[in-house]
Amino acid sequence: MRGEPSCPKCGGRVRAPGLFADSWRCAAHGPVHPLQPIIPPSVNALTVVVGQAEVPVWMPWPLPVGWLFTGVASAGDDSGGGRATAVACSGPGPLGGPGELLLIAEELGVGLGARYAGIPGPDPGPRLRVAGPPQAKVLAAGRPTPLWLVDGAPEDRAVFAGEAMGRWLWAVTWPQESGLLLYDELVLTDLRDAGSEVDLVPCGALSPRLLG
Repeated sequence: MRGEPSCPKCGGRVRAPGLFADSWRCAAHGPVHPLQPIIPPSVNALTVVVGQAEVPVWMPWPLPVGWLFTGVASAGDDSGGGRATAVACSGPGPLGGPGELLLIAEELGVGLGARYAGIPGPDPGPRLRVAGPPQAKVLAAGRPTPLWLVDGAPEDRAVFAGEAMGRWLWAVTWPQESGLLLYDELVLTDLRDAGSEVDLVPCGALSPRLLG
């Protein structure tokens, strides 16, 4: 059983469009783009999300040595497509021990990135530490992309955010020290442009971070 769609901002139940509303609704947050049920990671699950996404589906590619794809999430529905995507990867941390990375792309106001970041949302807004130079950089779809630390996140993780291809890009790592991955110009590929290479993605067990 796959479960039901939920609110991308709080994980609560959502009501489907009907006679009196033309959008999915959460009792706490009003109209939302529903987070679709999380299923175990597979190339097929990834292909479905990629095929429906209206925003990038970011993945480090090639994956760092020893890292695996450990899940994907999407917020949206069949009529409007995916308005937010989250890709989880896990592997050896840069300072030893296990590390996890979650990459979220989303339209303004969806709130999925803030939920996984553990901060009030829906967007990073004034929490971005933009007073100085960016704290990290990635190469997203071939373009140098600055990322700034997001203040106020729980101490068990590091949270960065910026803009790529006109959408929010969040990078959340566990533990906090795994944020060092973002200091070495990690190469991110939008899997919508990867074609048959998606079939080569190595899969691991489902990351519990996607379910949090």
